[in-house]
Amino acid sequence: MEKKRRNAIITFLSLVKAGLWANEVQLLPFEEVDFARVYRLAQEQSVVGLVAAGLEHVRDVKVSKDVALSFAGATLQLEHRNQAMNEFVAKLMRQLRDADVYALLVKGQGIAQCYERPLLRASGDIDLLLNAENYTKAVIFLSGIAQNVEDEDAYKKHKSFVIDSWEVECHGTLRSVLWRRLDKGIDTVQADTFANGSVRVWRNGATDVYIPAADNDVVFVFCHILQHFYKSGVGLRQICDWCRLLWTFRESLDHELLFRRLRSMGALGEWRAFAALAVDYLGMPADAMPLYSNSRRWRRKAVRILRLVFRTGNMGHNQDWSYVKRSPYLVRKAISFGRHCGAALRHLAIFPWHSVAVWWRAVCDGVAGVARGI
Repeated sequence: MEKKRRNAIITFLSLVKAGLWANEVQLLPFEEVDFARVYRLAQEQSVVGLVAAGLEHVRDVKVSKDVALSFAGATLQLEHRNQAMNEFVAKLMRQLRDADVYALLVKGQGIAQCYERPLLRASGDIDLLLNAENYTKAVIFLSGIAQNVEDEDAYKKHKSFVIDSWEVECHGTLRSVLWRRLDKGIDTVQADTFANGSVRVWRNGATDVYIPAADNDVVFVFCHILQHFYKSGVGLRQICDWCRLLWTFRESLDHELLFRRLRSMGALGEWRAFAALAVDYLGMPADAMPLYSNSRRWRRKAVRILRLVFRTGNMGHNQDWSYVKRSPYLVRKAISFGRHCGAALRHLAIFPWHSVAVWWRAVCDGVAGVARGI
């Protein structure tokens, strides 16, 4: 059983690489492949589209009709959802501009445009980044057309809406709530984005959608990876997004600026560890990965990170979150505290200082929340 599981994971990663870079792949060395397990892994990591694309590059094994149909059905759904989301994004951006609200699209459909086949990226919600003035105006405008409005997170300046079945998130900041230096750095990059007009344009049909410039976007995307890694669980989809963004803008990225920013944010070690994972296990070309080091130190950390990626799944897919709805308030807080402690112990072997810092901040925030009854 262990050998079959290992073969399935190796096959899965090989197919992800093939889909990510449009490279040929051979599966014969992995002997008998459990494609049902491969499909489950693809679902857990939100990369069904990438694996399906990878299957098209298999040259030595004929994939069974049942397997091909399973992936074909899933990719058809992905394509339809992405087409519908793109249309909604275009409509939403036009509505916002008509209301004198100017927003940037972050993550999601903007990052998808960096893929060879954007419609095969698993979509999530729609994230908008706004400066202080536009954030206030956007909240007022969207509250008037939304079917559901969630409470605001005041520190992160974050508010969620459901509009025509789509989840739209307004971000006045992209703060991670991990450690202070990281949030301060994120605020600095965000200030540069708005003050200097550091943006790029995605032509979505007939609508121009503005996205942070690549030098700033790589910082936002990586900090989002760290937020999920330390809190709920990061998946391969988010790491693949980061790889495709770096690859697409490999000729223009300012490596010196990136180094200074990561060092000031205290995130240089995390970057190098995830860079080792991207190169060693996802096929990212080493010469296109900024600040990559093949040191054994980072490669060992990459192995540990990958184990956690498979343990948690994308955004905690493999964890049981049902306690949030079924348990009384204090029980929920106790379970949450236990999970924070378990996560801190697992992270301790990889990034010891920051695992403690993140754990302590979570504990302080949790105690403050209990005191306020939230």
